Amino acid sequence: MSDFQGFPVAALDFYDDLEVDNTKSYWEKHKATYDADVKAPMTALVSALAPEFALDRQSYKVFRPYRDVRFAKDKTPYKTNQGAYVAVAPATGWYVEISARGVRTGGGCYDMGGPRLAAYRDAVADDKTGAQLTRITTKLTKAGFELGGEALKTTPRGYDKDHKRVDLLRHKSLHAGRSYGFEKVIHTAALLDEVRADWRALRPLIEWLARTSAE
Repeated sequence: MSDFQGFPVAALDFYDDLEVDNTKSYWEKHKATYDADVKAPMTALVSALAPEFALDRQSYKVFRPYRDVRFAKDKTPYKTNQGAYVAVAPATGWYVEISARGVRTGGGCYDMGGPRLAAYRDAVADDKTGAQLTRITTKLTKAGFELGGEALKTTPRGYDKDHKRVDLLRHKSLHAGRSYGFEKVIHTAALLDEVRADWRALRPLIEWLARTSAE
């Protein structure tokens, strides 16, 4: 039986206030709330999912709450969401987060650079593998997932602007997600089943992207 019992309302309130007062003094005063109502349930959620989705203990993690501000214009010290991630290939895997806007699930690839991007576009352009990706993304959007990821505004060099999969060719990263917002389920143990179902639905997309990264 899982230890996960949902995210308390206090977790949403914590991030509401953090967005207003993103300071060390606020964090230190409310760290016990973060530990009990944010970090602990997120750790329990991912631990319950790990046996099905994670390759090993090193492939999943609950992200640290601290921002890397060394090269950032925004010097606020803390992230305004708590995410967790299960990796299956470089920059590719499942994701779940809680923030002031509620809970969101997702999965895909968040970074395709250099040779990886070339391999992705070759696979999209190929009639067989490209058609597979189209079927996968169409099924996801019909199921209520939103496609996202960084994409060019123009057609990549070497490809016809009228290519039937030009929208997919433009992507430099590709993922799909679903928001639960403030639905009552996020405060209950039943959220575990919802996230599990979403991650299962996202598996074909993630496996397609993982195969591309290996080729």
